[in-house]
Amino acid sequence: MKSTTKEKSRKKLSKFRLLLMRGLYLLTFIGLAFQAWEYILFPGEPIDYITGIAFSFWASYATLMGIGIRYPVKMLPLIFLQLAYKATWALGIYLPMKKASLVTPEAESFFWICVTAVVLDIIVIPWKYVFNNYIVPFFKFRTVSV
Repeated sequence: MKSTTKEKSRKKLSKFRLLLMRGLYLLTFIGLAFQAWEYILFPGEPIDYITGIAFSFWASYATLMGIGIRYPVKMLPLIFLQLAYKATWALGIYLPMKKASLVTPEAESFFWICVTAVVLDIIVIPWKYVFNNYIVPFFKFRTVSV
């Protein structure tokens, strides 16, 4: 029985790499799910809409990261999302705040969470797999015959 290309690609990820990915999903799930869901389910006061949007996103994101513990390769785009949004916040929000001397202790703390997450994401992401399964196919265009 022949293996499909996807199966071959998946087999190229080592058990260690899958363990690293699962660890990152678990760390994110634990670090975010309980806090976000508790805030939504048991708010001390009515939540304004922007805060509600943020916590709804984080609760949903954390739940999906929990699914990533079981399916680390299928949920890989979540790690891309984490890398993108935390790098964007650190560069686009924190650095201008720092330049304007507006950094609060909360912003400083979140900045270091973002830096740590970005570094972990860069280490954990299986870049060769990403290149072969996301980048290369993106640039393969099929011609349509008319």
